[in-house]
Amino acid sequence: MSALSVKAVGWARSFPVARGVRAARQWTAAHLASLPWDDSTADTVHSVLLTVSELVTNAHLHAAGTAHLVLTWDGRCLHVSVADSDPRLPGLRPAEADAGATSGRGLGIVATLADSWDVHACHGGKAITACFRPHGGADPHTGPPADRGGPRPS
Repeated sequence: MSALSVKAVGWARSFPVARGVRAARQWTAAHLASLPWDDSTADTVHSVLLTVSELVTNAHLHAAGTAHLVLTWDGRCLHVSVADSDPRLPGLRPAEADAGATSGRGLGIVATLADSWDVHACHGGKAITACFRPHGGADPHTGPPADRGGPRPS
């Protein structure tokens, strides 16, 4: 039996509604700049920042309170997790539903940008976690790209 060694680095911060989404994006960008990523990861950086914007915005809108943002880099995947106090678990909406709606597409955006994602209940609320692999590739724990993602629409 061989020992598996995992080295990870992480950061956590809470963003009350008054601090806003912009502060969360700036904080995230500063931490992304400290990672050993090169110019080829520019698309991943943009995807992470857009995901942070979507998830923190949703936490502020639906939980009407603080968004708790955690970033964890394990050398292979950047995990972006946002938790809030709203216990309702969101789901993907069908693309054709509410074609004229001006909201309700945030989780679909996250599902499109992230290599994998999930939603789970925690501490009386929920957390949404998205995983980004800057150099591509499927997550061996979630299967091939067609099988990735979080909860399926009902």
